[in-house]
Amino acid sequence: MTIFHSRARIARLALMFLFCLAGMHQAWSQPSGARGDDFIYRVMPGDTLIHLSNRFTGTADNWPVLQTLNNVSDPYALPIGLELRIPFSLIPEVPAQAELTHVVGQAYLNQQTARPSDIVTEGDQLSTGQHSFITFLLPDGSVGALPPDTTLHIERLRTFMGTGLIDTILSLDRGDLDTTVAPDDQGVGRYEVRTPVSITGVRGTRLRVRTDNQGTRTEVLSGSAQLGSARADGPRVASNQGIAVTADGQILPVRPLLPAPVLSTDPAQPDARLIAFDPVPGAIAYQVRVAADTAGTQPVWSDTINAPPARYQTPGAGTWHVLVRAIDDLGLMSDDARIEVQGRRVLISGSGDAVRTGFEDAVLLTDF
Repeated sequence: MTIFHSRARIARLALMFLFCLAGMHQAWSQPSGARGDDFIYRVMPGDTLIHLSNRFTGTADNWPVLQTLNNVSDPYALPIGLELRIPFSLIPEVPAQAELTHVVGQAYLNQQTARPSDIVTEGDQLSTGQHSFITFLLPDGSVGALPPDTTLHIERLRTFMGTGLIDTILSLDRGDLDTTVAPDDQGVGRYEVRTPVSITGVRGTRLRVRTDNQGTRTEVLSGSAQLGSARADGPRVASNQGIAVTADGQILPVRPLLPAPVLSTDPAQPDARLIAFDPVPGAIAYQVRVAADTAGTQPVWSDTINAPPARYQTPGAGTWHVLVRAIDDLGLMSDDARIEVQGRRVLISGSGDAVRTGFEDAVLLTDF
């Protein structure tokens, strides 16, 4: 009996060891993401430079380039776990698609009414009217949200073959883009946001870009971004910093973003649709939004106010999230302050939008 149990225990340990090896091989085979202008691949057992060159660059002929770049002595005996650099310039690209995940109001894809689940490809245009919003999802999990009065061209939308990383150029003609890039921290091949006066290059970042006839404002909430204009290369913008570019292309100095407001509802008036907060030093205005999710990627209403408190509107009953940003004298906005609220029922038109009064307030429904 003792011998039987010992053999069974040995068998279980052997199986656990094999599972661990399989898990290690699976982990080693996973891409490490992007670093600068290179794709990073972690070597797994059996890999050779010829095999990897053929897999990622489409030809075995590039193995000498990879050998030199990575200081590899034996192209047939790669160290397991080695982070191999493969220049994006050598990796072929294939067409990619984005998907609309959230649409509110008068929103358009190529001047046709946009709907959730619509597919977006290279060359397409997205636009929003008043009280309208669009959110799109890119193949690598990056998310972009467009508020009212925004026009965005998808200038480039591709993926680097075999990597899962994107090559994307977005042209923001007017309005705002709020984006979270590469949320899984795998990096990005290229992600650029272009406006008439600036180019922002992104490497795994949550940022916003806003453009109008006064110029462009860029806010980096996490990660970093490289800014440039038609006149000159600009500085790197770090987390919790912002930068403005004037309409004639002048890049102003990087500055810290204002702190987010500290929000609270008024316990004496729980049904007043008001959010109380103290003024933020340095703020000249505040943006108020209502979204279906706490991250704010599904916005349904927005407004700009000069001073607290913030009055908000919800499109119906249920749980909603109010997000408030402080705005400085350059138009740069703080991170979002968030608070959860309960909505009330409103009158909905045949198009699905809330019916509004002449003062732009939604018409509320009351039980009698």
